[in-house]
Amino acid sequence: MLERKTIKNLDWTFLWLIAIILMSSLVVLKSASANVVTGQPYYFVKKQVLWIGIGFCAMTVIASFNYRQFLKLGNYIYLLNLGILLAVLLFGEESKGAQRWIGLGPFEFQPSEFAKIAIIISFAAFLNRRQGCLNTFKDLIPCFLYIGIPMLLILKQPDLGTSLVFLAIMLGMLWAGGANPKLMVSLILVILLLVIIIFGILFVATDGFQKPPEDLPIPLPLKSYQLMRLIIFVNPDMDPLGAGYHMIQSQVAIGSGGFVGKGMGNGSQVQGNFLPEHHTDFIFSVVGEELGFIGGSLVLLMFFLLITRMIKIATESRDIFGTLIVIGITSMLCFHVMINIGMTIGIMPVTGLPLPFMSYGGSGLLTNMVSMGLVLGIALRKEQLTF
Repeated sequence: MLERKTIKNLDWTFLWLIAIILMSSLVVLKSASANVVTGQPYYFVKKQVLWIGIGFCAMTVIASFNYRQFLKLGNYIYLLNLGILLAVLLFGEESKGAQRWIGLGPFEFQPSEFAKIAIIISFAAFLNRRQGCLNTFKDLIPCFLYIGIPMLLILKQPDLGTSLVFLAIMLGMLWAGGANPKLMVSLILVILLLVIIIFGILFVATDGFQKPPEDLPIPLPLKSYQLMRLIIFVNPDMDPLGAGYHMIQSQVAIGSGGFVGKGMGNGSQVQGNFLPEHHTDFIFSVVGEELGFIGGSLVLLMFFLLITRMIKIATESRDIFGTLIVIGITSMLCFHVMINIGMTIGIMPVTGLPLPFMSYGGSGLLTNMVSMGLVLGIALRKEQLTF
């Protein structure tokens, strides 16, 4: 139970920001799912309301649990996480060429979503024990292995988007954990160099991004359709009726919205179902077409305010363990928002990452609400209680 001294630290600004984003998501989802063929009017809105209710309950439970207890459970959480990810590869259900789900009766959940929270908590405990020992490249090797094992298991499903989220989480938490700044800059430069090399190879293999990749000069641990999704944003016309179709329709939708949009329920790309997955991965395209530049800017502003509030909570945390957890969650949220919105406007690869709190999806929404519960719990306990 929460002490009265703890409850007075409740961050109402943080809670209101989450509530406003969720209410906005339902308005947009109502329009996005109006003409999706399900046999039931507003089927996805009704299910999302149910998940929001479950999510708020989960957030409350997690916030009332003293996050310091997770410090003792870090290794167990990590091993349990690996076990579940292995179970997905062995017993998971396949859909659209990916094996990412585990069925529990009438429900399905995506373990890779919850794996993000598990890795944030366990990696925070791992770094908490290594304070002052992140000054050389040799010191970082255990960190790379710690993150790399579950990351490879997720990449095997295959889920390229979530595996890249793990990379963003690692970089953010290493920075917050006191890693040598020069070493962090060098690490980021190495990652950028690898990205440039990969894109250079793909540029040559596709005749300047004019045709789909076939035989590559070096092997890459990605399937051909994943490679296409990585490069199609450069030239969607390479495969306009296949891999590039989503991006072309998304750009048309956002571009046609103009400054003020066409109005809720009046988007031709959305209501005509020309834009696929517009209630999930491409929900921001609905915002762009029906609410225009103003609506898109307001969505970005809400996420900006939420992220800055989380950074404030991280700086006020009473210990490094709490700071690491909040920064890990902030890194995850920032990466999702940046990649998803960048994908819809054609400046980022299509990786299948949903827009947090706004895209339809039970596993993703529940993961985000649990993560917000962790942040709220850390904010509640920012002051050391005295007796």
